[in-house]
Amino acid sequence: MKKIVSLIKKNQIGNVKTEVNLSNYTTYKVGGTARIMVYPKSVEKLIELIKILRENNIKYLVLGLGSNVIFSDYSYDGVIIKLDEFNKIIISDTVITAQAGVPLIKLSNLACKHGLTGLEFASGIPGSLGGAIYMNAGAYKSDMGYITSSIKVLTPDLQVKTLYNKDLEYKYRDSFLRQNKDYICIEATLILMHGDKREIKKLIETRRHKRLMTQPLNFPSAGSVFRNPDNDFAGRLIEECNLKGFSIGGAKVSEKHANFIVNYNNASASNIKNLIDYVHDKVKEKKNVDLKIEQEFINWE
Repeated sequence: MKKIVSLIKKNQIGNVKTEVNLSNYTTYKVGGTARIMVYPKSVEKLIELIKILRENNIKYLVLGLGSNVIFSDYSYDGVIIKLDEFNKIIISDTVITAQAGVPLIKLSNLACKHGLTGLEFASGIPGSLGGAIYMNAGAYKSDMGYITSSIKVLTPDLQVKTLYNKDLEYKYRDSFLRQNKDYICIEATLILMHGDKREIKKLIETRRHKRLMTQPLNFPSAGSVFRNPDNDFAGRLIEECNLKGFSIGGAKVSEKHANFIVNYNNASASNIKNLIDYVHDKVKEKKNVDLKIEQEFINWE
């Protein structure tokens, strides 16, 4: 890996870190180490980086703000690519064009300041714009599919291409990008509407208060663990199986919201995964419902 670090520095790709503790880069606060983490300075440098990694048969992964992933406790023997430097935002009337590294909460608050409505649902989602586009993040019966006009991606053959809403195959917590992981979102264009700034701010504040009352925000978590089944709620099913408060190691099913698993006492990644699997199996056994996991497991092979 010293050769790779040397090449990254020689080509001035961007900031590079080695032996990075991944628990500092995920909202669950778990995970092993990554051999290398790189912050490309531009799309051109991202392309250069991927060429270097492919030529040297090094695996890589693009990581947003780590709010929907669970790394294993093992070392990730590859390169984590962070797009934090992709942070430009342009607002023109009701159109927001932003790069993939922009935090979604920041974008939601900025829309509010400009009197633009449509992004209020995202005011409590702690992910990046790129991650939100990838997984079709949503809340309060809205999601990215409703407001995303187009995105720019880096294709598997390292070409920059525009994909439009119809190309993105948006479904509940799913998209073309989630099914085609070799495409990398680098920018998105969102279409919002003019609204009353005070009303937008009031709605965001009301929902923030509701989250504080109903979600275990005082512990590390990754939000909802399971997707809601059609016409039902995963939290209700889990609660009816008497799993609130059930724990494995330092991981626990929240007493406040049953569809949250929290790291309440220095949990390992294995604690969290084992608890997710246990809850899934119990709900399948007792309710005959096969809950779908929202989060992605990385480096568990």
